[in-house]
Amino acid sequence: MSSSLPSSSKGLAAWQASILHFLSDPGEGDAPASYEYYERGLLIVEDGRVRALGPAHELSASLPLGTVVHDFENALIVPGFVDTHTHFVQTDIVASPGRQLLDWLEHYTFPEEDRFASAEHALSVAEFYLDELLRHGTTSAMVMGSVHRVSVEAFFEAALRRNLRMIAGKMLMDRNCPATLQDTPESGYRDTALLIERWSKTGRLDVAITPRFAITSSPLQLQKAGELARAYPRAPIQTHLAENRAEIAWVQKLFPERSGYLDVYDHYGLVREGAVFAHCLHLADEERALMAAKGAAVAFCPTSNLFLGSGLYDLRSSDTAGLKSGLATDIGGGTHFGMLPTLGSAYGVTQLRGEYLSPLRAFYLATLGGAQAIGLEGSIGNFATGKEADFVVLDRHATPLLERRQARARTLSEQLFPFMIFGDDRAVRQTVIMGEIRSERVAVANS
Repeated sequence: MSSSLPSSSKGLAAWQASILHFLSDPGEGDAPASYEYYERGLLIVEDGRVRALGPAHELSASLPLGTVVHDFENALIVPGFVDTHTHFVQTDIVASPGRQLLDWLEHYTFPEEDRFASAEHALSVAEFYLDELLRHGTTSAMVMGSVHRVSVEAFFEAALRRNLRMIAGKMLMDRNCPATLQDTPESGYRDTALLIERWSKTGRLDVAITPRFAITSSPLQLQKAGELARAYPRAPIQTHLAENRAEIAWVQKLFPERSGYLDVYDHYGLVREGAVFAHCLHLADEERALMAAKGAAVAFCPTSNLFLGSGLYDLRSSDTAGLKSGLATDIGGGTHFGMLPTLGSAYGVTQLRGEYLSPLRAFYLATLGGAQAIGLEGSIGNFATGKEADFVVLDRHATPLLERRQARARTLSEQLFPFMIFGDDRAVRQTVIMGEIRSERVAVANS
C-alpha cells in the first residue's frame, strides 16, 4: 500500500492500534483474502474520509509534522457497526415482558408508537436513541419510525446534527391496528414522497419506503407502496417478513390469492435491490432464491427472535441461496442497543441450528456485510481509500474479564470472540464519525 501523503495537514488525523476490516465475506472457512489485519496499524483520515491504511511503521514517517495521532494500546479498530433493522420509536419499551409477536405489538408497541404524533416527544427519544447507538459503536442503521411523518422528521433532525449515515422511513399502516395509528393509502404515499423529496440525500440521510408488514397494509396501500417504489427506483424499502407462525397464518387469510407471504410483497413490486426484509425465519428455499435473484437482503435479528420466541434464522440456507444477510438489533423487540451482544446471540442461534458462526464472519456481518445488505457499501463498511471514516475503537482491557481472556488469545479469532460473548458498551472506547470523535469512554485501569 502506498504511503505517499499530501504535504498539507488540513483535516488530517490518524489512529494507531490493531486494525481489522473486511474486503469480502469470509464465509464459513474464514478466507484469508477476505480481510486485512494489522497488529500495529495506522488509519489515516483526511477531511472525514479514509486516506490510507497500513502498517504503522510504514505510514507514520510520512505523516506531516503536527498531525494528531490517536495512539491506543490494547485496542482494536474496526469499521463502525451497521444495524440493518431497528425501531427508534420502541426505545422506551425495550425489555417489556410481552408474549409472542402479535400480543407484544398489541399491548406494548402500538400504545407506545401512538406517542410519536408529538414532534417534541419524537425528538427527545431520537436524541437519546442516537446517543445510545454511538455509545455502543453503531454508526449507521436502517430505522423504522412510527406512522407519523413527524417521527421521521425528528429522527432525521437529530441524525443530521450528528452527521450520521442513516436510513429511516415512515410506517405505512392502514388496517389491523388502532385507529389513531392508521394512515390511508393516499396519505401514506404523500407523506413518504414528501420525506423522500425533503430528506433523501440530505447530509448522509436516506428515506425508505416502509410498510410495517402485510397484516397492517391493505392491498391498496401495498399497491401505493409499489407505485412509490416505481416513482423512486433508488429508494430503499424495509418491512418485516415471516417472523412468527401466527403472523404468517394471518397473512395467508388476508391474501388467499397469493402463494405465500413473500409473494404478497413481490406481487406489489416490493422485492428488489435495496429491499431489506427483517427476520425471514420461516421461508422456503424457493423464496430465498427469489429474494437473492432480485437483490433483496435479510436483517438477522437474533436477540428479538429469541426474546419473542419467534424462531432461529437459517443463515446457512440463506448463504446457499446467495442471499445477503446483515445483523440487526431490532430494538425494541431486541434486547440490546449494541452490536457486540447481538453478535453473541447470533452465535448462539447458529449453535442451536448445528452451525457455526466464526468470529471473523460475525464481525463481517456487523460491518461490511451490514453495509452491503442496506446498500451502503459504496460509502461505509470498510477502510477502502476514499470511504467515509466511520469506525470504532474497541478496548481489549475494558473489563477485568475481557483483559484476562485477551491475555490468553492466540489467534485473531480468539481475540474477537470474547468481544462477542461478553462485550458491551464498556468495550467501546471511541466512536468516530467522518473522522470526528462523537463518543468517548475514559479508560479505567483494572486492578
